Amino acid sequence: MLKAQDIAKILLQEKAVFLRPQEPFTWASGIKSPVYCDNRLLISSVEAREKIIIAFAEQIRSLNVDGIAGTATAGIPWAAWIAHELKLPLIYVRSSSKDHGRQNAIEGQLAARKKCVLIEDLISTGKSSIAAAKKLQEAELQVIQVKSIFTYGFPQVEGLFKEANLSFSALSDFETLAQVAYNDKVLDSETLTHVLNWRKSVVFP
Repeated sequence: MLKAQDIAKILLQEKAVFLRPQEPFTWASGIKSPVYCDNRLLISSVEAREKIIIAFAEQIRSLNVDGIAGTATAGIPWAAWIAHELKLPLIYVRSSSKDHGRQNAIEGQLAARKKCVLIEDLISTGKSSIAAAKKLQEAELQVIQVKSIFTYGFPQVEGLFKEANLSFSALSDFETLAQVAYNDKVLDSETLTHVLNWRKSVVFP
């Protein structure tokens, strides 16, 4: 079974993590970050994605769910591959409902009261993941857990998920990745301290 350190190594090897301490990235939320994780790059690597799919599948099998849900758009390919691996139905959640046709918020079919796992590629502030999970709940589906490849692990996120009465987990996290990057000499000690202090000091908009 792959550990968090193994997933972190994959992210670094596939160059899905960008470090720019002197020129921080600006997230959609407005947060300024010295680190940017772009897991969309992983979908092009056959070897990397197979390892990640297996890691997800190993964890999900024990949850005894009826289907796999993905978030649009980044979670869709992962959800599709996981659903195929586990031989389970696939659905996905739109970021906003269609403004034509049946005006669906959820595409695909999974009967009410069925249990599902919601797949994200990344959890940063957690707000979009929680919004997607709520859409599934509004469709009378049971969201057993929200799962992602990576999370920044902000303490505020735990509070938001708890408030929403949702469980979440990630294959790897920010502190693990930072430590692996330091061990592999991707980060020096000064930059390691800088990014760890940044994570602790982030204030959500």
